[in-house]
Amino acid sequence: VIRCRAAVAWAVGKPLSVEEVEVAPPKAREVRIKIVASGICCTDDDVLGGLFPNIEFPVIPGHEGAGIVESIGEGVTLVKPGDKVIPLCVPQCGECSFCLNPDTNYCIKTHASEPQNLMPDKTSRFTCKGKRVHHFLWTSTFSEYTVMPEYAVARIDAAAPLDRVCVLGCAFPTGYGAAINTAKVKSGSSCAVFGLGGVGLSVIMGCKAAGASRIIAIDINKDKFAKAKELGATDCINPKDLTKPVQEVLTEMTGYGVDYSFEAAGNKDTMVAALAACNVSTGVCVVIGEVPAETPVSFDPLLLLTGRTWTGTMLGGWKTRDSIPKLATGYLEKKFNLDSLITHTLPIAEVNKGFELLRGGK
Repeated sequence: VIRCRAAVAWAVGKPLSVEEVEVAPPKAREVRIKIVASGICCTDDDVLGGLFPNIEFPVIPGHEGAGIVESIGEGVTLVKPGDKVIPLCVPQCGECSFCLNPDTNYCIKTHASEPQNLMPDKTSRFTCKGKRVHHFLWTSTFSEYTVMPEYAVARIDAAAPLDRVCVLGCAFPTGYGAAINTAKVKSGSSCAVFGLGGVGLSVIMGCKAAGASRIIAIDINKDKFAKAKELGATDCINPKDLTKPVQEVLTEMTGYGVDYSFEAAGNKDTMVAALAACNVSTGVCVVIGEVPAETPVSFDPLLLLTGRTWTGTMLGGWKTRDSIPKLATGYLEKKFNLDSLITHTLPIAEVNKGFELLRGGK
């Protein structure tokens, strides 16, 4: 058993508490990882607010991490101690009907089908003050050590800097893949990106890599526009400055609407606006942002009857164990810039300050 620090969420609405926790050794086909760096994502904030579905408290959040394999359980063949790895919030078991289908990256072991609050044997590897602490998406990267099934871990190039490639756990592949894999953005096309956090900025990078000729970035925080333009946005719009709905402005700017729109803000109103903003007939709107569980969204069905496509994406459509290592190599080859997504670096003791920065749009 390893004793280490972790940021524990004891109850809904409470700030994280940095505690000493005990991390049990890995069982068969499990891996124990020393987490070196973890990003903070809005999904983690949803956990703290009680807005993420089927979570049990107390829990250690965090799902955007990078680390080094400390030890392995019996039967593990995919990684070995000392390997650099990315924990995968979307696993790839390699055996279910979804994993065997080349057209999807969904896996039956994903939280949406089978809650990942406990390990597959329905026990936890975390305890604190004598109490069982739950896992989050099996990753729990806000702990200095975490335990995961081996099929939820991707080994990456030993040269990869862990304090940079940690964003390959969620933000970058989700946004970049939404453009490349889900929408399949075409060269010369027009795109609109709603929400310019780490995911939205990664969408912009994906649209640019695909050869989009016009990339319109939308956010109510104008401080995000400079970085959006640096990464490839051609226009920036603040809906607060408009006298009419943003979808009408985007339609006027492009004729019949953009070819592709992406909702990366996690807001039900912008989901409908993004759908209405894409081309009346051939437009594709990709929902990426996460709204609180079971939030109803109302929209006019005519928006779809004319031909638009409204779809979603999970981690950008990448089959994770196969693809995340290739993205890490792509970063090392300077094919895209992960560094631009990292705004602050804090010690785990200041994790709540990180959430304040997130909520403040910093």
